[in-house]
Amino acid sequence: EFYGTIGPACAQLETLQRMVEAGMTGIRMNLSHGPLSAHKDWLDIITRGIPQLLIDLQGPELRIGTLPQPLVLEPGQSLLLGQGGVPCPAALVHAARPGQNLLLDDGRLLVQVAEADGAALQCTVVRGGTLQSRKSLAAPGLTVASPTLTEEDLQNLQLAGASGVTGVMLPFGGAEDIRTLRRALEQAGAGQIRIFAKIESLAGVQALPEFLPLVDEVVIARGDLGNAMPLWELPRCQKQLSAVCRSAGVPFMVVTQMLDSMCSRAVPTRAEVSDIYNAVADGASSVMLTGETAAGQYPVEAMEYLVRTARTALE
Repeated sequence: EFYGTIGPACAQLETLQRMVEAGMTGIRMNLSHGPLSAHKDWLDIITRGIPQLLIDLQGPELRIGTLPQPLVLEPGQSLLLGQGGVPCPAALVHAARPGQNLLLDDGRLLVQVAEADGAALQCTVVRGGTLQSRKSLAAPGLTVASPTLTEEDLQNLQLAGASGVTGVMLPFGGAEDIRTLRRALEQAGAGQIRIFAKIESLAGVQALPEFLPLVDEVVIARGDLGNAMPLWELPRCQKQLSAVCRSAGVPFMVVTQMLDSMCSRAVPTRAEVSDIYNAVADGASSVMLTGETAAGQYPVEAMEYLVRTARTALE
């Protein structure tokens, strides 16, 4: 299967049709940026010719809130997270201590907590860049208490069946999380919807053998997974997870930054096409683009490179 992610760059009928013509078989909708009820316009387009619709629930994932405008952060600058500053989950503010590193936007930005008073975190920017609304937030080594499904997740599940959703993606730490989602789907009258378990933490990596029999597909989510370990260990982890899924006969997907350079370039790097080829050669049943199609300048071309490279690996 070949998935793209819907967003402003591709949310027009003609663009999505061209992506389908390029080989796209399904689309992902990231509900961290707004609930299913707010995307009726997108759903109307998707149901006109795209067979698979995955919704990516927010779940226990940490994200910053909505900003009035993007923030340009320079190394050495102070940044306030929490009350009076950049909105972020209260559970993180309560759990973090001075010295804690926080990775923003899939690790593109790095800040370190200097002071914590229970209401806000005074941080120092270590690796700067532009911070935008609703970007991911990771706290390596820190356990932040949060429910498997938020109230917003449950509301989205109630609408899923009637919206044509075929699969649900959620980060998982253990088997009980899967059972919680399965029960919620059945209670919403949507028991036929497939569960895609995102592995994006060390807890998820360790628990994989335990919950493999309970899921329909595993998602090797390299964005957050790359924040949970030194980046040079990520390829080995991906290979190990691929092998575990293969031996259990459970389909798996590889996702995140597969063609990241194509957000702004019409042609990918040699390393990127090698990455796609290797993921498929290792047995991936699905590959997915995220920001490349949601916000990139070349969504159709990116899908063409994804599909053609993957098909070459299957020849």
